Amino acid sequence: MTLTLYKQKRAFNQTPEPIGGKAENNELSFVIQKHAASRLHYDFRLEMKGVLKSWAVPKGPSLNPADKRLAMMVEDHPYDYKNFEGIIPKGNYGAGTVIVWDEGTYTALDVAGSKAEQEKQLLKQLKAGSIKIKMTGTKLKGEFALVKIKSKDDNAWLLIKHKDRYAKETDITQKDKSVLSGKTLEKVASSSTNIYGKNAAEKATATKKVAPSKSAPVVPKKSAEKKPDLKGGVKKPFPKNIQPMLATLVDQPFDEPGWQYEIKWDGYRALAYINKGKVGLLSRNSKSFDKKFYPIHKELTSWQVNAVVDGEVVVLNNEGLASFGSLQNWRSEADGELVFYVFDILWLNGMDLTGLTLEKRRSILKDALPFSDSIRLSENFETTATEFLAAAAAMNMEGIMAKKADTVYTPGGRSRAWLKIKAQKRHEVVIGGYTVNDGSVKHFSSLLVGVHEKGGLQYIGKIGTGFSDKLQKEMLAKMKPLLAKKSPFITVPDVDKPSRFRPNPPKATVTWLKPTLVCEVSYAELTEDGVMRHPSFEGMRADKKASEVVRETTVPLEKVVKPTKAAAEKKTTNKQIVKPLNVKERKTLLNPTDETQLRKVSGHDLKFSNLSKIYWPKEKYTKRDMLNYYYQVAPYILPYLKDRPQSLNRFPNGITGKSFYQKDVTGKVPDWIDLSPYNTGDGKHKNFMVPQEDASILYMANLGAIEMNPWNSTIHKPDNPDWCLIDLDPSEKNNFDQVIETAQVTKAVLDSFGIEGFAKTSGSTGIHIYIPLGAKYSYDECQLFAKLIATMVQEELPSFTSLERMIKNRKGKLYIDYLQNRPKATLAAPYSLRPKPGATVSMPLHWDEVKRGLQMKDFTIKNAVERIAAVGDLFKPVLGKGIDLPELLNKIQG
Repeated sequence: MTLTLYKQKRAFNQTPEPIGGKAENNELSFVIQKHAASRLHYDFRLEMKGVLKSWAVPKGPSLNPADKRLAMMVEDHPYDYKNFEGIIPKGNYGAGTVIVWDEGTYTALDVAGSKAEQEKQLLKQLKAGSIKIKMTGTKLKGEFALVKIKSKDDNAWLLIKHKDRYAKETDITQKDKSVLSGKTLEKVASSSTNIYGKNAAEKATATKKVAPSKSAPVVPKKSAEKKPDLKGGVKKPFPKNIQPMLATLVDQPFDEPGWQYEIKWDGYRALAYINKGKVGLLSRNSKSFDKKFYPIHKELTSWQVNAVVDGEVVVLNNEGLASFGSLQNWRSEADGELVFYVFDILWLNGMDLTGLTLEKRRSILKDALPFSDSIRLSENFETTATEFLAAAAAMNMEGIMAKKADTVYTPGGRSRAWLKIKAQKRHEVVIGGYTVNDGSVKHFSSLLVGVHEKGGLQYIGKIGTGFSDKLQKEMLAKMKPLLAKKSPFITVPDVDKPSRFRPNPPKATVTWLKPTLVCEVSYAELTEDGVMRHPSFEGMRADKKASEVVRETTVPLEKVVKPTKAAAEKKTTNKQIVKPLNVKERKTLLNPTDETQLRKVSGHDLKFSNLSKIYWPKEKYTKRDMLNYYYQVAPYILPYLKDRPQSLNRFPNGITGKSFYQKDVTGKVPDWIDLSPYNTGDGKHKNFMVPQEDASILYMANLGAIEMNPWNSTIHKPDNPDWCLIDLDPSEKNNFDQVIETAQVTKAVLDSFGIEGFAKTSGSTGIHIYIPLGAKYSYDECQLFAKLIATMVQEELPSFTSLERMIKNRKGKLYIDYLQNRPKATLAAPYSLRPKPGATVSMPLHWDEVKRGLQMKDFTIKNAVERIAAVGDLFKPVLGKGIDLPELLNKIQG
């Protein structure tokens, strides 16, 4: 245990925080401090081995077992910190007001023994990422758990109340007084003078960033306290209408330096124009929100600044989370807490700031604006996107935003420097009609909705849930003036169509509407034909034009975020290196002079002849070179050949001579070589060759089999492939960058289902991607799975990829081949040479190598052995346990 980091962050000649302290009794202590720093949070601290293990809990503890509170682990604090209450002066780490919100003792759950024995077990739980305790405090009592969120970083946890007699649904944070002094944060801030003689209230409330919590203390102020630095801005007159900058939806979180992370607020985007006492609060399509959200407008009129700011209007529920349904029906404070979260500033005091970096604009925003209880700064969170998204999902939030710190503001543009990453599936849709089921007493049974696509309104689903009777009545009033005689959809939806969920749907009467109303829906998944499964109504979108509603598709992260040099180096440094097999280093098998040589390999005598014959004319590589390569690489390639029948592709005169395939080796190979029988269509009995050892590989190579082509299954389970594969096969019209992009999208699709794929160069023109199956499933199941993955990839890259088997039907597009997953099909093995110029090798890759600049010539007969020896067998997991295919098929197919 160390306090080094704690001490490094603090200047003790400027802050009254304690430096050390020792435990006073034989019980373990805890303290929870309410801390109004740059943002309000609660510091949850547990005594262990003389220090306080600490977590920052933004929303504070909860007594409701249904709540999962994000808790970010921070540095250890000294034992005496448990009694600290007061002011941390501005300019110091954690500046703000602190009260002791609760304190008491705790024990490790289900662990008996002394304090030392308890601590020993608690430290083991801490390391394992799951701490279970029983607390005895003034406010918190009973059982709690701290559970680490599974990610590559170590500081994101969840604080959860166990179900016991102390569990309650009431908000315990409403009890806002210190258990030591009886004071609230505001009372401490307004009445205390710190030890340096400066007013504590001024220190604690300057540039306040308020957390999304109903109980967050706020000291409103009507003017900024610090003059902002506008250097770099451009002098321009007050703008009247700025189109907001839009974000790109990506498929997964990422952890790269240079990005800032915010909550994706579930509300209405709004720009506020404040100039000379006049205020306009406008939606993204310039519709006025002045009357609809009158408290925000009124608050803005009191600002003594001239500015244009960008943000989101939301309604917060009792948990401090944005509720979109409450927002659309908001009429007064009785409907929920209305808040305008501001995240950007575009113009201030005659200066256009859009050309400044986000980091600079955020600094100006904090210094220039008088935030209050109803107008708050949208917080930046000091975490990783992976952790933040996991926490957002745990709290049922819509998602997160990632913004590049050095980006400028691009009005009206959908930027790839601003990214949205969703924790829930949501979509804006246009209402094109509604249905009423026979016998229904509802105002309507479902909404028929669509998106603009391919020159018209494309049907995307039928929404039958999420409405109250009152809401239906209000919506029907809006729809009545829009009645139409014809369907607005490109293809008229069959509303009575059976499905696996409703095999006998009720008869329904359809009323068509002019497609002008927009609403938002949540849904489980999309079917193959793009229709939402299990959609639920979330609310009307008064801020969107129907013409703007198009199908929103995720962009693969790899197409948007390019790792920085530092991050790439770190990733390369930290990536797992598979240790080479434990075999003695192999020199060459054959000497460089004798034309014919006899060697004993794996206990068998082999005769090698014509060793100087040129196999690769341009490079002058010989048959001897090829045999020496296979001898050196045999321990690595053998696992992918052993017990697998071979189709020999023989080049007896090198790559420029005539070649032929040989399947049947009956009577043509030594007795020690294993065979696998098969019958031809005319009833003849024949045999495949089946390698079992190094000698088998060299025997095949000596026949001129430059490449090794194994089955996907073994003779032991011929109907059950060990792997599923996707073969990316480009045409002459494709460049290799398109192959790389397709591979990256394939990985993104696999990642979205939690599937680990393994890539290798084909050694020819493409890339092969393998997914381990563990020989547990049939070829039909394997091919179905591969087809589903290939289809999703092709839908992401329709301009240059194809699933057409016939070459003439591909029209020059890259072929995503899933049909290789069939009995007796063969593909070049990992580490196999290829009969191509340069003597290229089919080489397994780290995924961070699958990027622009990769070339087939990077891996050849001359450098492959050295690379393999350095990184080991990267493909080894392909022969492992394998995925749960039925579960994945159900997930993908819905």
